[in-house]
Amino acid sequence: MHKYIKKLKDFNELVMFEHSIFSLPFIFTAMIVSADGWFGFWLLVMGVLAAVSARNFAMGVNRYADRDIDAANPRTSSRPNVDGRLDAWSILVFIVVNALVFVAVSYMINDLAFYLSIPILVILSSYSYFKRFSNLAHIVLGISLGLAPIAGVVAVQASIPAWSVLLSLGVIFWVGGFDLLYSLQDMEFDKENKLHSIPAKYGSDVTLLISAFFHILSIVFWALFVWVAGLGVFAFGGVILSAVMLAYEHYLVRKDFTKIDRAFFTVNGYLGIAFFISIVLDKVFV
Repeated sequence: MHKYIKKLKDFNELVMFEHSIFSLPFIFTAMIVSADGWFGFWLLVMGVLAAVSARNFAMGVNRYADRDIDAANPRTSSRPNVDGRLDAWSILVFIVVNALVFVAVSYMINDLAFYLSIPILVILSSYSYFKRFSNLAHIVLGISLGLAPIAGVVAVQASIPAWSVLLSLGVIFWVGGFDLLYSLQDMEFDKENKLHSIPAKYGSDVTLLISAFFHILSIVFWALFVWVAGLGVFAFGGVILSAVMLAYEHYLVRKDFTKIDRAFFTVNGYLGIAFFISIVLDKVFV
């Protein structure tokens, strides 16, 4: 039993299950708005399973594809995919199992979700390879998480309304913006190893400006989402709070690059939760 518990801990460290917090609030935000309230226990379970399996798949592909890169980078050389705790075969099995779970869950939700499941997996797996030839990897990661609210609304109403696209665009630029900040940690490593990233090509000052611009766009799109979806004061308050939190994130990073982890994980994790709560309050009290 101890052996299996240890293996589960290794897989948790590989993909960081708890970081599903970045996508889950926006899936459920879309589901609540689409259902105009509570969407049911069945879709709650299906939504969690879809989100977790999709993220596990994406992170598994990333860790499998980046074994050589992670081994050479001092920041990532102790990850389970390169230090011997998880071999390539185990990671491949993990990837396949999560892909099958995601497709099966999509099939149980509705036809549109099922038809979109394979294209979604293709997009999720593409991020890991973009850094080898394009600086657009940050945007591809944003698109990967930006699919979350689209998936949420498809699960409820088997269609893609305009407001869900605006919500998704906000997520895309939010994620792209904070990935730019996170990638500052590997700027010199990327340069030395000819990996493509905006920090490696343009430097930290330009990266900070682009990240700030992305986050301004995310706030604009989230405000448009609230307006087009016909939401009220609590939802607009959530957008304002998100803007304050993103400003604080940039303050932390500009002040000290050693605060990048705090900005990336803590601030962004709370942002998603706060945004979701604002939508719930809007549906309850407005």
